[in-house]
Amino acid sequence: MNGLFWIVQIPDDAVTIDDDTDTVRISLNNVAVIDQLRFPNPGNLNLGNSGAPVTLSFNATYQKSGRARHVRPTSRDPLSPFNWAGEMSDATNSGNFSLAYKDGSFSAQGSFSSQGNFGEIGREKNGSFVRHEDQDEGDQGENEQAAAALQPSATPLANSPMFRGKVPVEAFVH
Repeated sequence: MNGLFWIVQIPDDAVTIDDDTDTVRISLNNVAVIDQLRFPNPGNLNLGNSGAPVTLSFNATYQKSGRARHVRPTSRDPLSPFNWAGEMSDATNSGNFSLAYKDGSFSAQGSFSSQGNFGEIGREKNGSFVRHEDQDEGDQGENEQAAAALQPSATPLANSPMFRGKVPVEAFVH
């Protein structure tokens, strides 16, 4: 990875899911983003004039390439990273992109592929949306195996990290 990235909200109509072919497609055309030319100093989050307005377009296709693995939750805490369940499969992606600075000083285009690298595609639920009563008794999923390897005892360690974040409203309504 070359460290280049943009963060944009993708509209619902830009994503197409085809269950028959196990593919997901994302298509964006002429999206306005800011190309940050430098990262902020930790004490100063104001980027000032360090960004350049850019128009970005890209198409990406994610293709399932393996059988689904069942992942089961290992925590009932809605903020825990181990409180998620789903079906995940190996996947590849490929696509193309183009971008241009609004002032015309720079443009680029190209294609990309994850061939030979790690990728996954699947469906998941997390937080309070996980239904623990649907979990099979005695059937340990891959998420449970990972949690057991990280934490050998069932009792949380005194110095375990505390995760912060938004708590789904459903977590408070029981």
